[in-house]
Amino acid sequence: MSVSAFGPGRVNLLGEHTDYNDGLCLPFAIERGVTVRADVLGGSRVHAHADDLGEDDDFAAVDPGRDADGWRAFVRGTVGELRAAGHDVGGARLRIAGDLPRGSGLSSSAALSTALALALLALTGASDGDRRELARLCSRVENDWVGAQTGLLDQLAALFGQPGHALRLDCRDLSIEPIPLDLRGWALAVVDSGHDHVHAGSGYNDRRAECRAACAALGIATLRDADADAAARLPVPLDRRVRHVLRENARVDAGVAALRAGDLPALGELLDASHASLRDDYEVSVEAVERTVRRLKSAGAAGARIVGGGFGGSVLALFPPDVAPPADATVVRPAGAARVLG
Repeated sequence: MSVSAFGPGRVNLLGEHTDYNDGLCLPFAIERGVTVRADVLGGSRVHAHADDLGEDDDFAAVDPGRDADGWRAFVRGTVGELRAAGHDVGGARLRIAGDLPRGSGLSSSAALSTALALALLALTGASDGDRRELARLCSRVENDWVGAQTGLLDQLAALFGQPGHALRLDCRDLSIEPIPLDLRGWALAVVDSGHDHVHAGSGYNDRRAECRAACAALGIATLRDADADAAARLPVPLDRRVRHVLRENARVDAGVAALRAGDLPALGELLDASHASLRDDYEVSVEAVERTVRRLKSAGAAGARIVGGGFGGSVLALFPPDVAPPADATVVRPAGAARVLG
């Protein structure tokens, strides 16, 4: 038996570093992603091959081991979490391919984990069931096996993406509202800054720790419940971290309103404001990203911001109808969710 599954990358319009603070996000899945082909093998060993790296891994399905890193940790973690959830994942050959560059801020990690999970579930004859629970499983892979303390933004975007729509995600109750992404001749495009980022090895986990410290100081469980006046009295840099989260949540709803009204210039201004906050209050930008933002703005972008967890990766920009994106930009459009192919 052989099955294949596809996991899309995602672009996040607004709502960065809000997901693990029970906040709001506005992502959409894109056409690029990761495909995993899975074949049944006799026995209980899993053989995995990553086409783009020319690398292999081999491990026992019953005891994947936590001593791997990089893409191997995603594969082992997905097998381990599926087995822990009661799925009889046994011997399999996995072949991983895709057109989504690693370290670009377009969530190749969630694309990989969702494609792996769907392919392995299909191989065992199981359905994907509750996709919110599947998102939680994929998040545990990244948190507990890879070591990156990400939230659920990327996994939910990959598993619930809809063509032609962004998704307003409320990460407190995991409600998902499709928002038509009618750009009326405008274009969204991403440009790689040239500075790769890796969640587990960057300052990402430090930012999560700072948010926990801010919650402890304020006596609340999540920054979704923070009071702006009280947060302003926190010590540096905790005050700035909370300010970013609160204002970024507000920018998500302002972005939804702008899309519904067809006010694309306002959306551009929100992208600029989000980037300034991520640079100054959340401090996740780097010089390569700043150069890219300045270049895109000089090329006529109405707004531009770092996209993804930060510390490198890509820049998202919004271009008016009479301005062509630069030659190295990739125009992105909302696409469908992760799925089993064929």
